[in-house]
Amino acid sequence: MPSEQRGEAIRLRSGWWVLRYRDASGRRQRVRTSEGRIARFKTKTAALNQYRDVIAPQLRGERPVTAYTLGEFVPIFLERHAIGVRERTISTLRDRLRHPITAFGDQPLSELEHMTDEIAAWQVHLPSRARHGIVQAFRQCLDAAVRWGHMRVNPAKAAGPNPKTPRRTIRPYSRQELDAIAAELAPEYQALPQLVSATGLRPEEWLVLERGDIDRRNRLLNVRRTLSSGKVVELAKTDRSRRQVPLTRRALAALDQIAPQVITPLLFTAPAGGLINLDNFRRREWAPAIEASGVAQPARIYDMRATYASESIAAGVGSDELARVMGTSVAMIEEHYGVLLGGAVAAIAARQDAYDVDQDRARTRPSDGLY
Repeated sequence: MPSEQRGEAIRLRSGWWVLRYRDASGRRQRVRTSEGRIARFKTKTAALNQYRDVIAPQLRGERPVTAYTLGEFVPIFLERHAIGVRERTISTLRDRLRHPITAFGDQPLSELEHMTDEIAAWQVHLPSRARHGIVQAFRQCLDAAVRWGHMRVNPAKAAGPNPKTPRRTIRPYSRQELDAIAAELAPEYQALPQLVSATGLRPEEWLVLERGDIDRRNRLLNVRRTLSSGKVVELAKTDRSRRQVPLTRRALAALDQIAPQVITPLLFTAPAGGLINLDNFRRREWAPAIEASGVAQPARIYDMRATYASESIAAGVGSDELARVMGTSVAMIEEHYGVLLGGAVAAIAARQDAYDVDQDRARTRPSDGLY
């Protein structure tokens, strides 16, 4: 029985390699690109891998698989992944995948499959704060290539672990700091620090908060929508982020400071009306207020949400309750705010002591004579 052909790699004077093989009728052929030009490969191994992974299966009558480069495959992945996914998620993936495209965009997936060492070296030089997200997006993209039959293994996973970026230090504000910041903000935003730190809303949630979301009778704030890629998105009832937040006295007092507007249901608006652009707000309102107030930096807008988590934990609110109110998972609460959980011990002990006192009083209460 004749041995199966393995293809023939030929080196050109330029240093590139081309692949030659015999088709099913025995005629000699050269591998060509989709434009009809003779395909060139950087290495002999890459040329032979192309024969093994693409040409040989076709000669055996197997379903052909398009030989995409990484640069050609990424748009296909993003288009298919976009079904049922928020536009912001796709935008983030597209931004992160620019990095592997720059490094490996012209590599066929069949060749990239054998470049684990090169990928491992590339990861080392990625920006430290962005490395985890970039590598995660690359892995996700190549996982799809494996599922759809364009690759057999995911070299980005084989390149090694992808440790998460260390979280920024949690920085809760004190009540005095919140008052100092509020005093330096424009009048229409002075209620913002106390309200957000008393409800734990994300910026994309308080930016689209409306008067109709406030239920004063039941002391509840309804989180029904979010801002995604500049668009207001209604949250589905099954979305964890759609939730009710209890309104404390401090939150109600902050709401009382907000003057109602006739032309818009929004609680907070841009100076010219309409939705606030968070980048503009940070630059024009928040940063000057932080500088003028003398509050120690870093002093981020998102730290108002961290303040809510910190104070809730100190008050003895459990991580499961806090996760539900903040619209996240218990795992995320423990990951982000785990360092603060120890501060809840005293409050938990106080609640347990109060319960014990009530039990002791019930046990020593005089009998009513029925028994």
